[in-house]
Amino acid sequence: MTTQSGPLRGLTVVEMAGLGPAPLAGQLLADLGATVTVIDRAAAAADTTDINRRNKRSIALDLKQPEAVAIAIEMVARADVLIEGFRPGVMERLGLGPDTLLERHPALVYARMTGWGQSGPLASTAGHDLNYLALSGALGAMGDPTLPPPPPLNLVGDYGGGTMFLLFGVFAALWERDRSGAGQVVDAAMVDGVPAMMGLMYQWVARGEWADARGANLLDGGAPFYRCYETADQQYLSVGPLEPAFFKTFVAGLEIDPSDMPPQYDRNGWPAWQARIAEIIASQSRAHWEAVFAGSDACVAPVLSFSDAMTHPHNAARETWVDVDGVAQAAPAPRFSRTPAPEPRAPGAPGAEAELILREIGYSAEAVRAARANGAVLGSDGETDPT
Repeated sequence: MTTQSGPLRGLTVVEMAGLGPAPLAGQLLADLGATVTVIDRAAAAADTTDINRRNKRSIALDLKQPEAVAIAIEMVARADVLIEGFRPGVMERLGLGPDTLLERHPALVYARMTGWGQSGPLASTAGHDLNYLALSGALGAMGDPTLPPPPPLNLVGDYGGGTMFLLFGVFAALWERDRSGAGQVVDAAMVDGVPAMMGLMYQWVARGEWADARGANLLDGGAPFYRCYETADQQYLSVGPLEPAFFKTFVAGLEIDPSDMPPQYDRNGWPAWQARIAEIIASQSRAHWEAVFAGSDACVAPVLSFSDAMTHPHNAARETWVDVDGVAQAAPAPRFSRTPAPEPRAPGAPGAEAELILREIGYSAEAVRAARANGAVLGSDGETDPT
């Protein structure tokens, strides 16, 4: 197997196959050079569009069989981190709970990703990003106040409050392990992570500066200088000059005399500002306004589609997107000056590296064949290491 490069070279991770924030966490670790091995529940053909599987290895196991569970335990015993995203109790029923794995490998960081958390009245119930976001209070603060709150994709709950806090927990536990030598369980829950990102809003609430209503505040579209406006060609322009100096530049670009208008932060004057700005921006195309504000500090940017974002000159200059086997996707992030991430490798087939992985935990060729024959290991013979 070719040695990985990147700042996480040498970090070994086992990921239980799943959906949403846990696979993204594994992908981000693999992007930066960690060796991430997925335990899949079925062998399948490779899908190069499954971006969250890039740079990973895979073995497919039937975890209803004792030998498959024993294989998983041996894999984890050689890893730094385990990532799982099942409901509470699932890993325990599989024989892979934290008590079992930490007894076998006391230095393991056992990272658990859920929406509701490992405890609490809702812990065992089903849910999705939108539900967790709703319970956090964040969803109720988003969107047009005359319409139901819009789902903000799954970026805020799944990936912001989920993936990023899972990774934060993993690295905090690894840091602590360097001092104590002991692993531990990381309980990452979206209903914890999203509120942790809302400190600024809670600050404003405590000061009486945040109204408990959508579309009435500084960052929720209530301020006329922090929202999106429609242009003459039915496109949109994002406007965000919060600071007075930047607002002055923005207003100059619109050719508005500020002496004719209320002060920027006079909330009573916000409706007048919004109507005036909307009327002016709607009179010209998005391209016109891009040209007017190009290179300025007006804090104006076009609202782009996925495809337009990929070709925008700034993103193109930074090579923010890459092509991997014909699939456009984000380049590894963040960037490192001395230990850059390796080029992304297309996702392989679930179960493709089974023989390699079994050999690493001490299986002979005969034992590999027997494990396949009895169904503990799923898939066919003859896989090769794609690295």
